[in-house]
Amino acid sequence: MNNRLKQITEKKQKLDKFKPFPAELVKNLEEWLKVELTYSSNAIEGNTLSRIETAEVIERGTAAVISGKPLKDQLEAINHGRAVDFIKQLAKELKSHQSIKELVILDIHKIILTGISDDWAGKYRRTEIFIRGSNAEFPMPNAIPYAMKEFISWLEGQQEEHPVKIAADAHFKFVSIHPFIDGNGRTTRLLMNLILLINGYPMAIIRKEDRIAYLNSFETERSQHNLEPFYELIFIAVNRSLDIYLNVAEGKKQVLKGFNSTSGNLLKIGELAKITGETIHTLRYWTKEGLLTITDVTPGGYQLYSPDATEKVKRIRKLQQEKRLTIEEIKEALKIKG
Repeated sequence: MNNRLKQITEKKQKLDKFKPFPAELVKNLEEWLKVELTYSSNAIEGNTLSRIETAEVIERGTAAVISGKPLKDQLEAINHGRAVDFIKQLAKELKSHQSIKELVILDIHKIILTGISDDWAGKYRRTEIFIRGSNAEFPMPNAIPYAMKEFISWLEGQQEEHPVKIAADAHFKFVSIHPFIDGNGRTTRLLMNLILLINGYPMAIIRKEDRIAYLNSFETERSQHNLEPFYELIFIAVNRSLDIYLNVAEGKKQVLKGFNSTSGNLLKIGELAKITGETIHTLRYWTKEGLLTITDVTPGGYQLYSPDATEKVKRIRKLQQEKRLTIEEIKEALKIKG
């Protein structure tokens, strides 16, 4: 995990050198991210609007005519788009993630459910809740106010951890409380992105294609007390958004590569092993040590590597065999700090 966070930090530092970006470029990119985040977050929860339909509804509101789609789905898109604007404004006003209060979370949720379930918009549930297909147990309704106060107290105390890990931990802790009757997933992903924005990171998107791996990561923690799959998915999402901004800043083409597909030309670890002649065990070890970077994860949870990883693998092996370098020395040779 530490190697992944170091790589994220390095990308952010690199990106910060390009700031400030041209205003028009930032506006266009942020509008695209708002649509993509709204589409993906709603789709994870079962919303049927396509990306194009989501963009149309965000732009035109209920005046958009989306044939054959439920009004509820359109309201979800409108509300989520407004909630994204809300957290972006909050990120400018709040000095740190320690400034996020309970009322902020309730306000985000109120925006999400306004016009859809007004009786519960911005209000904690008063009944037990169960997730279909899961054995997860959540706090009883009378325990939620206390659990949320503990959550805010925990967030206020987060100063030493990496901000991306804080955002991921907040996401998971909030889901474990499930304080609302509906809208928990959308609210927690917005909360995670609020923390990222406050700390100078772009919004991270859990794609529709990641849905199964995303849901499975919660079950893995509950059954095995292992959060690594969840962290990996979140860190990859943050990396993906950083890459988009870096590609824009550096004037590269294929700016959005990787957002609408989980495969493309990417390689599974077995394919990378076959091409390079290395064992899967070796590649996993080098990945764990931060020598190789996971580019994406399939819906089934398979880790994917960029095609240029083949050359990096060969270079790592050459450095080991010819120069007898240690892992730390190889990192330096590859210009990977830490």
